[in-house]
Amino acid sequence: MKKVPVKTLQPGLRFSKPVFIDDNNIFVPAGIPVRKKDIDRLNSWGIDEVETDGEILPSEEDAGKSAASRTGTSPDKAQDVAPKSGASPDKAQDAAVRGDSPNVKKASTGMLTLTEVQENKGAYRTYIGLIERLDVVFSSIASGLSIEARSIDTISTQTLQAIREQRDSFIGFILGGEVSGHEMAKSSVNAAILSALIAYELKFPNHKILQIVTGALLHDIGMFRLPREILEKKGGLSEAELQRMKNHPLYSHKIVSKELLYPEEVGSIALQHHERWDGEGYPRQISGAAIDMGARIVSVADAFEAMVSQKPYRNSMIGYQAIKNLLSDNSRRFDPDVLKAFIQTMGIYPIGSIVLLNNGALTRVIEVHGDAPLRPKVRVLVDEFGKVFKQEEGDVLDLLTEKSLFIAKAVDPKEFARKNA
Repeated sequence: MKKVPVKTLQPGLRFSKPVFIDDNNIFVPAGIPVRKKDIDRLNSWGIDEVETDGEILPSEEDAGKSAASRTGTSPDKAQDVAPKSGASPDKAQDAAVRGDSPNVKKASTGMLTLTEVQENKGAYRTYIGLIERLDVVFSSIASGLSIEARSIDTISTQTLQAIREQRDSFIGFILGGEVSGHEMAKSSVNAAILSALIAYELKFPNHKILQIVTGALLHDIGMFRLPREILEKKGGLSEAELQRMKNHPLYSHKIVSKELLYPEEVGSIALQHHERWDGEGYPRQISGAAIDMGARIVSVADAFEAMVSQKPYRNSMIGYQAIKNLLSDNSRRFDPDVLKAFIQTMGIYPIGSIVLLNNGALTRVIEVHGDAPLRPKVRVLVDEFGKVFKQEEGDVLDLLTEKSLFIAKAVDPKEFARKNA
């Protein structure tokens, strides 16, 4: 098939054969003019090109006649044929992205609406509190002040308790970018949450999980020994700056083990979280099982968190794309068993992801199946006929049993939020 850049598409353009978004999803049928809303939708989904075996047809009038002959309607109405029960699937998607319906609450974040944040305000306050308390610890260390490990232990214990009580809410906060500011503390809390989820999936005992959470909270603490201009630099680092950056695990280990007096099980996480399964990591180029298990877990969690979080040098990506990136690792960077446990607990489409089904319904993932990560449970936000549902009122569909339905595409939640702003 020939690839057609989306930027070359114009309203009214027609093709002699169907145009496809991918193998399973048609963009427009043969002879039917492309509409502006179709192009806008591709842009909002981040699609750069479509595919077709056809050629561009020259005359829109011919398209009208062709459409009329196929549908039995006038040329003007040929492309307006749609289900009469509610709006068309096109309008369902448009309404969800625009937030035109009075039943849609404007999103405060990419993953959670304002209503949902209010309903989960207890979990949200806890999440904010963990970040703010860790930020105080980090500020003290950056200023050279003495810190007692007991204050960090309290944050670790509260993190584990919060995960047990509000697991799904916390995943949503991570993917939704709920907090601006306190970037180092936020990143560390997020990594600790994700690391705990992996450790739970691997059936680790509670005391080991607590050590891993503590190590995840402190894994990047050595960054405070680096110059601020390196940490805040936009764009690529020079070779000298990169080498200095690669020293931060050594600094982290020193702070954790020598200053905070944590056991080596915690210190090893700080020291080894940038080592790679294939031995190409740093600072010591160790490989495989020689890498501390806690460090292997934090490595996966830290990589995912970095991909879904906004950074000075790049935009964040949606959870689905981040999961795809991890799956393409092929045992180079990550322990395959740890990566498998992460996929089983998060799913291919993590909880909170906004996904478009093959029938045109827009839904949010609410539960994942570890043994079938491509077929989660979803709640309908806008059904295939365009009906928009209030929070928690849409049908719950289990794609494990709804065999005729499948996820056609993950929708960027930040685009969803921006169009509702």
